[in-house]
Parts: sequence; structure tokens; C-alpha cells
Amino acid sequence: MVIAGHWLPIGHASWELNAAVAASGMALFFCLSGFLITKLLHSDPTVRDFLVKRIFRIVPLAWLAMIILIVVNQPNFATSIANLGFYANLPPARLMEGGEHLWSLCVEVQFYLFAALLVALCGRKGLLLLPIAAVGVSALRISDGEIISIVTWHRVDEILAGACVALVWINFPPRENSRIPAWLPPLAILLLMVASLPQAGAFGYFRPYIAALAIGSSLYAFPRMLGKIWTGKAARYIAEISYSLYVWHAMLQATPLGGNEQDTIVKYLLRVPLALATWLLSHLSTRHFEMPLTKLGRRLIRRKVGAAAN
Repeated sequence: MVIAGHWLPIGHASWELNAAVAASGMALFFCLSGFLITKLLHSDPTVRDFLVKRIFRIVPLAWLAMIILIVVNQPNFATSIANLGFYANLPPARLMEGGEHLWSLCVEVQFYLFAALLVALCGRKGLLLLPIAAVGVSALRISDGEIISIVTWHRVDEILAGACVALVWINFPPRENSRIPAWLPPLAILLLMVASLPQAGAFGYFRPYIAALAIGSSLYAFPRMLGKIWTGKAARYIAEISYSLYVWHAMLQATPLGGNEQDTIVKYLLRVPLALATWLLSHLSTRHFEMPLTKLGRRLIRRKVGAAAN
């Protein structure tokens, strides 16, 4: 949905559907992230291991992308450090050309640190503070009139809403006789896109929680036909390379392949080689760069556990 919103013509420009589709995809991504991170910390509250896994999963590709952008853009020292330190989304924003989408990684990493700190101080019980944080961030957004933003304290409620879903799922796991209707997740997706429209006004404040409804209800009930699609080999492969797809798609779009200086027809004809280049780079990046480093992080954790046991 994010890539479609960035690459494809979705409806008439005046409808602003591209923004709605991309924002909906981002909300779902953040909500899923909050769900998974909270679930991981609840199942294993060892903060050190959690941080090692997250660092080896997120940082190498992010830093590779940022270093490329630094070489190309030649920004000042403060901008370079802000990007490498994952706070370039905070005011004053210091995102680089071709890397504007990396604001989301800043929000992600900042959430990881916040959640890890809660668990380090309070153990698993610290995770119970995440719903309170979600409500607090949403209240701040409403107070400041920020329906959508890249600043962490105006956006992280989308991740925190996913944390709320995780806490519900942990305490009330799915059962076969769930009474939740299978049509609820698709309906929630439609409502999410409506809430993500620039014309939605104050309804946009509910975007994090509509995304949480879509994710949460899908855990308990989902149309069987769609379920087979989302659990098939193709979906698993896309999930495997999704992080790379996200990082590279906008960077390559900023190159001549994006056709940003071409007329409309040429620009969209270039989407074919752009898609191929993005897929190839994402595949190679995942298999030959990210996976080896992720495995290295896991080996480091096992070595520490083995050394502690001895």
C-alpha cells in the first residue's frame, strides 16, 4: 500500500487517494510493529537480547542507505548525525533527499528504546504502560491539531495502538469459536482508508485505533479466501523482503528511474524498470546482506547465554 501510494496513479489527483493509501499502509505497518515488539518483549523480557536482535535487524540496512544518501547529498555534519542517530524526524527535521521516507525508521527505533526502557525498569509490567502512552500521544495530537505527522510524539500512537492489540491478544488468545465476524477486518481497512484521507478532518485522529481494529480482528477472524492468500508462499516472500522494499523503493524513485523530471506517460512507463530494480536490489539485500547480519546477532546472543551458563 505504501509503494502503491508512492508509485501509482490512484484515482483523480483531486481525490488525494495516493496519500490515503500510503498513510493507511503506514498505519498498518506501525500497528503490526507495535504488536510484534510488545509480544516479543512479553515472551522474553531480556532487554539486552531484544536490543541486539533489533540492532542487527534494522540498523545495518538503514545505515547503508543513509551512508549512500550522505555520499550523494553531501549534507552538513548535524544532518548526517541526525540521520545515523535516528532522530532526523524530530524538529527541525533533517531528512535527506531520497531518504525522506526514513522518518519512519526514526519513529521505530525510538519506540524500541522506549519499550526496552520500560521493561528494563519494570519488567513485563512496564508493557502495561503502553496503552496509557497511546492515549497520551493521541490526546497531544488532538490538542496540537496534528492529524498526521512525522514527529514521533505526534505519530507513535500508531505503534502504541499495536501494542494494545498485543496485550489483548496475550490475555485473550484466539479461540476457534470466535464470535467476531470475518467481514470486520476488510471493513476496518476501508474505514482506515477513509480516516487517512486528507479530507477526513478530525476523523483522522482515530486512524491508529482503526488500524488496530483491522489488525486485532484479523487475529480472531478473517475471510478464508484472503487467509490463504496472505499465508501463501508469495506473501511470505514479500514479507521476507518487505523491509528492503520499503528502504530502497523511495531511494530508487529519487533517481532518473523515478522519472520525476519526465512527463506523465514517460514517468509511469519507467515504473516497470523501477519495480524490477527495486525487487532485485531488495532480494539481494535481504539474502546477502541483512540475513547474514541477523544470524550474526542471534549467534552473539547464543554465545552470551552459553557463556553465562558455563
